[in-house]
Amino acid sequence: MPKKNSTKSSAPHPALEMLRKSGANKMKVAVSDIDGVLRGKYLHKDKFFGAAEPYPAGGFGFCDVVLGWDMMDNCYDNTTVTGWQHGFPDALARLDLATTRHVPWDNNVPFVLGEFVNADGTPHAVCPRQTLKRVLRRAEKMGVMPMTGMEFEWFNFLETPHSWAAKNGVGAEKLTPGMFGYSLLRMNQNKDFFNAIMDEMLAFGIPIEGLHTETGPGVYEVAIGFSEALEQADRAILFKTGAKEIGSRFGIMPSFMAKPHQQLPGCSGHIHQSLSDGKTNLFYDAKNPRKMSKLFESYVAGQVACMMEFGPMIWPTINSYKRLVDGFWAPVKPTWGMDNRTASFRVIAGSPKATRLETRCPGADVNPYLAMAAVIAAGLHGVEKGLKLGAPITGTNSGAEHIP
Repeated sequence: MPKKNSTKSSAPHPALEMLRKSGANKMKVAVSDIDGVLRGKYLHKDKFFGAAEPYPAGGFGFCDVVLGWDMMDNCYDNTTVTGWQHGFPDALARLDLATTRHVPWDNNVPFVLGEFVNADGTPHAVCPRQTLKRVLRRAEKMGVMPMTGMEFEWFNFLETPHSWAAKNGVGAEKLTPGMFGYSLLRMNQNKDFFNAIMDEMLAFGIPIEGLHTETGPGVYEVAIGFSEALEQADRAILFKTGAKEIGSRFGIMPSFMAKPHQQLPGCSGHIHQSLSDGKTNLFYDAKNPRKMSKLFESYVAGQVACMMEFGPMIWPTINSYKRLVDGFWAPVKPTWGMDNRTASFRVIAGSPKATRLETRCPGADVNPYLAMAAVIAAGLHGVEKGLKLGAPITGTNSGAEHIP
């Protein structure tokens, strides 16, 4: 997809002409709330084209409650950004026309993501998407471009919202029984749903590198195609909503809850990262025995040092912490290792193209914008401070006995 335009750009975007020629009478628009849930609406074409006008015109009002309530629409009682004391006014949302796409499972209706701005066009401080963009501007000043890829694990249930509510979420029927990760048989048994995710997500502008069954009843895992970080966060938040919309067609209800079952592994939201100068993967160093550049070492050291500080941005709910249990494929200490899936930070090194960091501590319940902002900011902090990387762990926390 094309590079994101500046909020204050006055040049007409080519997507506008495409949409005008499409003959569409309505468009879907959406913004991210604090929890990473897409909140949106249909706009009539006339309203949409007015909202899409360049700054200082354009934009549309969106109730600022989405920055001050949870995923169950319960308003926070301790926020100063919005609340009853302010009367829940509209915040100004602006469309990012570079995110324009069509929803293949919804009659190809046009869809555009938005973000919150202040009246003068400057970024809204609490908008999740703007938070990530603020970190990316910091990276740009350092001469680097973060490249990322997200993985999600999730449970699939043979339920509907009504049946789920009737059961109060207890005893929900899983799509398949047993564990059976990487099962070709289970893929084939639900091939229509499986293929719909692969094919329709691609048509939606979300290329999928891999999709397979994960160990757990009805559990799938997806790897979203590697991209520039803002594009990746857009893809990630759209994937979660898209998977649920596709699933409903098959009587399947996907859940990205971090730990639905105490006795089963939880659901992760791993973030793969590298830094580029536009041509070269700056994490790779052929002369280093581990193939890690000094910049890469400091980037990892920054995340190790800051993990507990950015915890609320990668573990957003109480349930998030229930996933962090020994023996259930989730890391439990701020550790790093070479191709070690028991560490919070798994270094994958070897080739110039593939060398990267996999941050394994986040769960599938993350807000992709906030989680990505947190881990990238921590890595950049390590680079700026020239932090030194300690020894890696081996095996399951071997060498980390002294780390709480």
